[in-house]
Amino acid sequence: MPTSLLLVEDDPRLREDLQRHFLNRSFQVAARATGTQALSAVQHSRFDLVLLDIMLPGLDGLSLLDELRRHQAVPVMLMSALGAEQDRISGFTRGADDYLPKPFSLAELDARVDALLRRVAFGRGALLQTEAGRVTLDQDHHDVVHHGKTAGLTSSEFRLLATLSAHPGEALSKAFLYQTVLHRAYTRLDRGLDVHVCNLRRKLADIGAQHVQIQAVRGQGYILVDTEKA
Repeated sequence: MPTSLLLVEDDPRLREDLQRHFLNRSFQVAARATGTQALSAVQHSRFDLVLLDIMLPGLDGLSLLDELRRHQAVPVMLMSALGAEQDRISGFTRGADDYLPKPFSLAELDARVDALLRRVAFGRGALLQTEAGRVTLDQDHHDVVHHGKTAGLTSSEFRLLATLSAHPGEALSKAFLYQTVLHRAYTRLDRGLDVHVCNLRRKLADIGAQHVQIQAVRGQGYILVDTEKA
């Protein structure tokens, strides 16, 4: 099925150009000029991706993002000509998946969109195939399931597990995980990630998936390992 895109941009020329570009890529595109129109669209339809301008009349992009995150986990890529670091930080903190500063080339836009959709595809597929059965990530509910049992993950715990599972056999640095999972820069005194790792380990064990282990790699970061395949 074609990818369903909600494009939210108040500049009519840019909106038309982007709509035409994604239609040529065989996307299904719903283009809206205001945050209020976009909110109505997501209340009546499901989308695979939202491309969202921050500076919108009325309901601005960040406020729309807040509304989206209260109801669904659709991937959101922000666009903004502001370029200020605080806007990027605010966007990530409020649940954006990526940020594209204006002006941008269509080649860069395509590369970022494709990379984001690949990350989402990882999260929707099987996490690990094991002899004890399948452990899967439930993208719609932001949870992990094993033998019908759900772990009750928080959003940050889910992002951590999804990120690690998208890089099998690869140790991911704390700096990368802080930015990707917690949406903030890593500092040596910040123990937030370690707390999430401990909680996630406990919740995996609680549903009988202790063979899915998050192991620390000294001097590097964390890696996801299936001990039943070792």
